[in-house]
Amino acid sequence: MGIKRRSISALVPVAVAAAIAIWLYLGKDKPESSLPVYQPNGLNPEYVHPDLRHIRANHRIGDFSLIDQDGDTIGPENFQGKLFVADFFFTRCPSICPVMSRNMEKLQAYFREEPMLKLLSISVTPEYDSIAVLKAYANEYQAIQGKWHLCTGDKEHIYDLARKQFFAVTDEGDGLLQDFIHSPNFILVDPDKRIRGVYDGTKDEELERIISDIEKLLESEYADPG
Repeated sequence: MGIKRRSISALVPVAVAAAIAIWLYLGKDKPESSLPVYQPNGLNPEYVHPDLRHIRANHRIGDFSLIDQDGDTIGPENFQGKLFVADFFFTRCPSICPVMSRNMEKLQAYFREEPMLKLLSISVTPEYDSIAVLKAYANEYQAIQGKWHLCTGDKEHIYDLARKQFFAVTDEGDGLLQDFIHSPNFILVDPDKRIRGVYDGTKDEELERIISDIEKLLESEYADPG
């Protein structure tokens, strides 16, 4: 019995060392994205519905149903297993929207051959932005079918998405073209439907930052196993 006990004791350090070596080997070349997961309580309260401002954990983008520039129904299933960048806009916007759309076009060009990334732009004036209007706008910014969805839909549904899911509009409007004011934000959503970044879509430096963050996620948390 004494011999067996000594043999087992001698093997314990060897097993521990082997486990540590395997752990180091498997993790040494895998970079950490270090990107936060954003929760409603950590975002600008101006854009968060009052009922949700206390939430500190487990927020995910929920179900939605929209119609894109090609007349296709768009929902979470279109982004299954994908990263995507969302924004809110309207085609008659004379100020920030053209800049945002141009930067979305640049994002599309940069990640043109990356199947893991898609884009979603949602109109805050669906009563004006019909499928035909969105199609013309999509053509102007060279939106690729299936890559960049520019969407319309039920106004109340879009409002709930903006205030309770993506946190991208206020509830104050001018009563004319907009019943609510949208932000210039690009919202980065991961395949687990979590918000991983919020960026000012009108600024070049923010465009560089979102590209860098997308690449971090693609290289670490959502790297192609093949």
